[in-house]
Amino acid sequence: MEQTHSSGYYFAPPSHWPVVGSTALFFLASSAVLLFNGYGIGWVPFAIGFFTLVYMLFGWFGTVIRESEGGLFNGQVDHSFRWAMSWFIFSEVMFFAAFFGALFYARQFSVPWLGDLDNKLLWPDYAGHWPTMGPYRPQEFTPMAAWGIPAINTLLLLSSGVTVTWAHWALKKGDRQNLIFGLALTIILGLIFLTLQAHEYGHAYEELNLKLTTGVFGSTFFMLTGFHGFHVTLGVTMLTVILFRCVAGHFKPDHHFGFEAVSWYWHFVDVVWLLLFVFVYWV
Repeated sequence: MEQTHSSGYYFAPPSHWPVVGSTALFFLASSAVLLFNGYGIGWVPFAIGFFTLVYMLFGWFGTVIRESEGGLFNGQVDHSFRWAMSWFIFSEVMFFAAFFGALFYARQFSVPWLGDLDNKLLWPDYAGHWPTMGPYRPQEFTPMAAWGIPAINTLLLLSSGVTVTWAHWALKKGDRQNLIFGLALTIILGLIFLTLQAHEYGHAYEELNLKLTTGVFGSTFFMLTGFHGFHVTLGVTMLTVILFRCVAGHFKPDHHFGFEAVSWYWHFVDVVWLLLFVFVYWV
């Protein structure tokens, strides 16, 4: 049953997309079990699951886009979408809070406590300061400097926050040309950020001996920056979809939550990077 009048609520018709998505996740999980146990055949279910998941994303989101552009969503549905996106971003906040909490605990409690131990559990010259090579002793490494690529990437993401806001302002004004230009510029800045981060990782591994296995510093550094890079990749992907929709004439000055949701997400990514720059690179 579908309802489109203002006092009702839109009920989507039965959909096969959840089944398709579940099937994709089943193949991906099966491939992980096989690959983690050294079975090369695991790449087969991985490929099946990956392409099935891509097919599901295109199909399901395409269905929602057609429903939105067809005028099936009323104010109540828009309200629900806003709450859903708010809770999703909150879950992402808690996700990163867990990793920042681990970093804080290691720096402020675990490392100083290990440095105060008067026993032979650690090597004789162990010093309880950050960055640490502990608790075991890997090879020497050099921390990533803050005022190189990280500072450039900070400028890039801050600039991208300005350009996506510019695009949003243009959409509200009905200025389609500046909307498309601002979105395209935001995507370009995001791609440059990812390119520089990939270069930074190569520099860390090859020249600084800073790796994921370099004690607690290496693990927290790559977990935080790596997951953030994944979120930037996801954000660039969503912005690209929104750009194609804007070129196709989608969204109106008073009806464009799809754009707003992605801009919310992108601003969240910006804020997380500022915290990373201060607490991972700088301090």
